[in-house]
Amino acid sequence: MNYEVNYESIYCFAKVLEVGEGATARAGEIAIQLGCRRVMIVSDPVMKTLGQVDQLKSVVNQAGVEADVFTDTVPEPTEASILPAVNKVIDGHYDGVIALGGGSVIDSAKAIALLAEHQGRIRDYSVPNIVTSPIMPLIAIPTTAGTGSEVTKVTIITDETNDEKLLCMGPGLIPSAAIIDFTLTMTAPERITADTGIDALTHAIEAYVSGKSGLFTDQQALLAMKLIAPNLREAVNNPDNKDAKEQMMLGATLAGIAFSNASVALVHGMSRPIGAHFHVPHGMSNAMLLPTVTEYSIPAAKTRYAECARAMGVVDASNNDDDAVAALLLELKQINQDLSVPSMSDFGIDKQAFWSNLDIMSEQALASGSPNNNPRIPNKEEVIELYKAAW
Repeated sequence: MNYEVNYESIYCFAKVLEVGEGATARAGEIAIQLGCRRVMIVSDPVMKTLGQVDQLKSVVNQAGVEADVFTDTVPEPTEASILPAVNKVIDGHYDGVIALGGGSVIDSAKAIALLAEHQGRIRDYSVPNIVTSPIMPLIAIPTTAGTGSEVTKVTIITDETNDEKLLCMGPGLIPSAAIIDFTLTMTAPERITADTGIDALTHAIEAYVSGKSGLFTDQQALLAMKLIAPNLREAVNNPDNKDAKEQMMLGATLAGIAFSNASVALVHGMSRPIGAHFHVPHGMSNAMLLPTVTEYSIPAAKTRYAECARAMGVVDASNNDDDAVAALLLELKQINQDLSVPSMSDFGIDKQAFWSNLDIMSEQALASGSPNNNPRIPNKEEVIELYKAAW
């Protein structure tokens, strides 16, 4: 009997997913399960200052696993920023990596585990190349509810020689384990909570309207929207609300699973060049673009965007699609206003510099491949006009 395999419906996940309050305490046990006895903890200066890195190292050591620490990651990781850690892992004969931090830390850790295992340069693994061979065992512990990087097959590292954000993707980049402990987000600053939260909402929406969406990813995306949308403002404005933080954290992980398997679309394609050229935080640049790109895309997938509005709770089942998408656009704009998302000019991007980079930014956006998943696929001139409209 012959079997035809539809590879579009094959989904990739971490081997271990530990979820719940205090789950970080199992990091050492999980490292042992993965066969690790000597790990590098990758984090950032903030987590070091807060004492979270030392606490994690203690947990790992108590399980009988040796651990060293690298905390010199940067918010928008570049190849130069990760190479010292790569050399440290190789020279120290480490057999695993544990990432503790937000999306930039986890992205850095993925790239470190990739190059430590397979050598070479980041560009060697960027799209259109696909990372199929497993990276060094990686345990991802997110401290923000947003990027979903702990469960995705993607990492983004900037080539500092030309300010190009290189997208690396493939099943080999999925962390071996993810620990989802919402208590780590309780001390996140308001701005980071807002930006990463909108990032997670964008992941869910784009995964649902993506041309690569499927029945399975649809369920993850819709549930993510149901968890994130009603809790986003509360998580920002009342950071001690454990229930809101827990639902945001779970929603962000579900959104990560959804977009890792269904792909993101035009918002992310256009967002990366803004971050690379003007150093806008990723979640914030998504937020800047989301209303404009959604309005452009709705005519090609009105029913899908209407379902997003219903999942987010801005309308109910009795509203027709036209009313639903109108309410969705209003809500996306209101979220930006309520959470003080700046315009590009308010952020401080020089208009002349922005306009002079539109050509290369549009080319980079399209080259990423993400816009091809959008319900309405733009050409270069349309991307330029969308950048201008979002300005």
